[in-house]
Amino acid sequence: MPTAKITFFTALLALVLISGCSSSAQVQVQSQFPQVISQPKPINGVIVFSEEFQNYIATPSKNTTIDLGVAQTNLLRNAFSGLFANIEFVSSSDQVSLENALIITPSVTEVQISTPSDTYLNVYEVWIKYSLDIADADGQQIDSWFMPAYGKTPNSFMLSKSNAIEEAAIIALRDAGAKLLLDFYRIPSVYNWVIEKEKQEAQK
Repeated sequence: MPTAKITFFTALLALVLISGCSSSAQVQVQSQFPQVISQPKPINGVIVFSEEFQNYIATPSKNTTIDLGVAQTNLLRNAFSGLFANIEFVSSSDQVSLENALIITPSVTEVQISTPSDTYLNVYEVWIKYSLDIADADGQQIDSWFMPAYGKTPNSFMLSKSNAIEEAAIIALRDAGAKLLLDFYRIPSVYNWVIEKEKQEAQK
């Protein structure tokens, strides 16, 4: 094939890919996450999943929405269940019934995406920035922990924009679950709270 024709078809393919990447996408993240296999600490935990969090829809760009609510709630429910021996899930803090518990309220502070038309790379990327407000049973603030999560597709060839963003979002959610399990009890303020509770239990 003459060089001119190769150049023409290459340019045409690039134009098609970029046009597809700039189109609208309404993404519904649907994924079932496996139960976590871990050794939870003998601590009470209450997780407050607000209605806003459970129904959260991100708008990372004017042409894209990502419905994360159900998927992120299921993912974090599984992850937190691997951290606490006794756990309760509520939708508001006034529903808490467990005593001497850590009360954790997750929220999303920002969602960002990157597409091939942004970077000229054949991948889609999703960043989800979480904040975990951590308090004791008396409502005293212990910490506000920033937890970023990241996911990207291995490549986006032959994937629609919606499917590629969903795949990257699922990988980001799994990243969030892994970070939570690995790092939660390493947070200095949480670590100190746990040590203090263990001392109190030993003195009884």
